[in-house]
Amino acid sequence: MKAVHTELHRSHDPQFFLVRGVVKRTTEQPERADRLLKGLKDGKHQLVEPTTFGQGPRARVHSPEYLSFLSEAWDAWTALGDSGPEMIGNIHPVRHAATYPTHIVGKLGWHTADTAAPIGRGTWAAVCAATDVAVTAAQMVLDGEDATYALCRPPGHHAYRDMAGGFCFLNNSAIAAAHLRQRHERVVILDVDVHHGNGTQGIFYARPDVYTISIHADPTAYYPFVWGYAHERGEGEGRGTNLNIPLAIGTGDEGYIQAMDVARKAIESFAPGALVIALGLDASEHDPLRGLAVTTPGFRRIGQAIAKMGLPTVFVQEGGYLSDILGANLTSVLAGFEEAR
Repeated sequence: MKAVHTELHRSHDPQFFLVRGVVKRTTEQPERADRLLKGLKDGKHQLVEPTTFGQGPRARVHSPEYLSFLSEAWDAWTALGDSGPEMIGNIHPVRHAATYPTHIVGKLGWHTADTAAPIGRGTWAAVCAATDVAVTAAQMVLDGEDATYALCRPPGHHAYRDMAGGFCFLNNSAIAAAHLRQRHERVVILDVDVHHGNGTQGIFYARPDVYTISIHADPTAYYPFVWGYAHERGEGEGRGTNLNIPLAIGTGDEGYIQAMDVARKAIESFAPGALVIALGLDASEHDPLRGLAVTTPGFRRIGQAIAKMGLPTVFVQEGGYLSDILGANLTSVLAGFEEAR
């Protein structure tokens, strides 16, 4: 399996992370990519540089106002003259009878769901590079590759059509799926991150052509808290094309594989032409946030289960934070896929 990667991700190096009222260094650091690259090297995967696709693929998923905000935000922020080293919203209007703001502080609050997506000088360049990585991987599958892996950083599955959050700015998995839709009538996004893919769900919630499935830790006790429940099934024409499979905190290999079987049956019923895996490695027993407890051999079984779905597949990297086992878990899931294909 070929892997797409660019060093341009390094321009995004956020510092701020608010955890239960305590400010800490974020775990979404450039070092994450280094550990993932080590996993790719151990798996002997060929690295491919991304093609630059421009704004088109991003505009299929994200609103013009949001893309404009992200591209211009840093210059507007620094022009204030008394702003901090990162952009962190201090107002979140949640859109109740609200008017779209013209001031950068108002726009920052409008376009961020939480404080976990600080914007810095190099953020826009990095998020654009990440979408190019995802689209390149999707295009390679359209061109005949059976499966590809996109090492996207920053991640994307918490990003809505016009809102950042949870370390995410542009929704790489959604953008990859929309690119695959240029050829395939139906596409599935299967999110195996420990956190619910709330942004992905929001983007496709009323659409019948992209089935969004998320296996994640119980949102009653785990981020994002207000999305990710089993009763969320889609709306309008998209009713029935969203499936959430929340798992009890601490669920290990067996419970996770059972959830994968539920997802497989749903995917078979939908009969898609291609599959996007929003690959979170933070379901690991060694992840610093410890929501679930999948072992490294368990990730191999997840890869095997994905392979048996028999679809052209794009793996898009989502979560998986700084732990000694991160690279090994990536090696394991991709090896399991290749073994079972």
